[in-house]
Order: sequence, then C-alpha cells, then structure tokens
Amino acid sequence: MESITVEQMAGRVGTTWVSDWVEVTQAMIATFADATGDHQFIHVDPERAAQTPFGGTIAHGFLSLSLMPMLAARSGAPSITGATMGVNYGGNKVRFLTPVRSGKRVRGRFTLRKFVERKPGVWEQVQDYTLEIEGEDKPALIAEWIALIYV
Repeated sequence: MESITVEQMAGRVGTTWVSDWVEVTQAMIATFADATGDHQFIHVDPERAAQTPFGGTIAHGFLSLSLMPMLAARSGAPSITGATMGVNYGGNKVRFLTPVRSGKRVRGRFTLRKFVERKPGVWEQVQDYTLEIEGEDKPALIAEWIALIYV
C-alpha cells in the first residue's frame, strides 16, 4: 500500500478508490444479528423472509454501513505517513437505498471530498461512501462520512 504525506492526501481531493467485491453471507448476517440483538426474521429466517417482497434474507442496514472500514482498507487508498490513528467522527448523511440480499457481493466506492487540518496534528477527512451491489442498478447505501486522522 502506498504511504503519502497529509499534504499529498489533501492534494487528492476528488480522487475515487474502489474496493474489491466481498460476499455478504448468511453467516455474516447471523453473526451481526447476535452482536446487535437484532434478530428480525427478515435477517435470520430464510423461510419466512422468502415470503416477503425481498424474496429471502437481507443484511441489516447497519451491517452494510459497518463494512466501510474493511472495504476502505481494500480500496487501494493510500495510508498517511506518520498517522497514529483514525477515528470515526460521524456522518452528515446516510441513506439505505437497496437491501443487500444474502449471498450478494458488494464493494465500496470512496471519493475524498475534504482533507484539511483542523488543528495541529489532527486532520478532518470527509468521504462519499457508496456501497454498490453487484448486478444491481441502485446502491445499497450512500453516506458522507467524516473521520479524524491523527498524525
């Protein structure tokens, strides 16, 4: 993975990185249900979920959102030289547009919108995050996400 300075990253505003495809499995959905306590049948009961307009189980919206760090790491985006940590700061916008059916593959598309120094050693990074579903016209979700990078 390429490592660049904060100044170089600031110069890459407008750049888009795309991850590889990752399958959202029923086991992944079940594990997320256990972690969050959200065992609604549309996530964990394939027989009942097959009777819904979804035609089968679907991933939790927050599972789809939580794939962001893994997909970002697989996107080829450069790391920041000297960064000690990055923390989620929040989102300006999150919209769940299309359910992710169990067994579908997804990938993350990340566009750097802003990278500025908030105070010495702390940089604000704003990215547009789109979770694309293989073979679908509409994405699973779109988000404008903010992270703080400590250098």
